[in-house]
Amino acid sequence: MTSQHFDIKPIAGRIGAKIIGVDLSSNLSNEIISDIRKALVKHKVIFFRKQNLDAQGQVAFARRFGEVTTAHPIAPSLPENPEVLDLNYGKTISGANTWHTDVTFVDRPPLGSILRALVIPPLGGDTIWANSVTAYEDLPTHLRNLADQLWALHSEAYDYAAAATIDLPQEVLAYRAVFTSTLYETIHPVVRVHPESGERGLFIGGYVRRLRGLSQNESDEILKLLQAYITRPENTVRWRWKVGDVAFWDNRATQHYAISDYGNQTRHLQRVTLVGDIPVGIDGKQSEAIKGDSSAYNRREAVTA
Repeated sequence: MTSQHFDIKPIAGRIGAKIIGVDLSSNLSNEIISDIRKALVKHKVIFFRKQNLDAQGQVAFARRFGEVTTAHPIAPSLPENPEVLDLNYGKTISGANTWHTDVTFVDRPPLGSILRALVIPPLGGDTIWANSVTAYEDLPTHLRNLADQLWALHSEAYDYAAAATIDLPQEVLAYRAVFTSTLYETIHPVVRVHPESGERGLFIGGYVRRLRGLSQNESDEILKLLQAYITRPENTVRWRWKVGDVAFWDNRATQHYAISDYGNQTRHLQRVTLVGDIPVGIDGKQSEAIKGDSSAYNRREAVTA
């Protein structure tokens, strides 16, 4: 796609593009916002260099694309900004060496995530995104037919931020303890229909515990096979962060992986997420919450019996 308001420079063949000529701190017109959203749906993750945003400006930009969630269903937000998740790697949380889609353990995962870089190590700390739509399209017909029928249980019972426990600062251990305080479980279709593009994509990742109706061993083997298609190099793009960068990704059609290769150096980013819809499978059935109430996170009234 092209835009008369800014330049779009694809980074990789199947995913990712830089948006050039947009100041996210300015009062952007509805036409510019519309073109940014089109670029997001097409390229799955878009990047803005050298932005001058603070937390309030980041939230204001996010609101142009829909309702903003609270920072996280479980993890604490910034005290003065309830919509902002502070990701201060090494100080309060450890690195996230796991492929995942954000917050899929709730029934209404975020539409998208907007991440802003505050402090970046001189070496390391890149993030990789993967296109789950082209991964699905790559599947052989028999595997695609299998995936179409599968549903997966997602839970934060094992979280990407809690992968290791040796020699961690007390602040990190305290942060992780929060993730065990409330249990969320949701059943999602393994193949999700994108609500805007109509594309089909694999909707799995680090929060999946097992496949419905299958043993743990069967689930693990099938998920490993499907996940391998998502993370093929041709389906990915890698971003080298600089201070001031903003990444905006379509959480409905991607996974991402924050590379923890920077030792004890500081890597500090802040994330805002947009309220999403309930995922729908190719049969038209919607995801179903099993445990946990995410209404406060998505700022919706709880449904009572």
